[in-house]
Amino acid sequence: MKVIVDFDLCASNAVCMGIAPEIFEVRDDGYLYILNENPGPELEQKLREAVNGCPTGAISIGE
Repeated sequence: MKVIVDFDLCASNAVCMGIAPEIFEVRDDGYLYILNENPGPELEQKLREAVNGCPTGAISIGE
């Protein structure tokens, strides 16, 4: 699994960070950072929730 973020769409609203803080972080500079680009199967459910919860549709899952 690979985390893909379209940073042109990302509004850095931290919804994903609230769902999966092991994967995403919005820092004090106001930008989203991917902490774990290739999360293991134990984080798959949280990643899918973050994808579905992203208000701008900026997050997707790759192979």
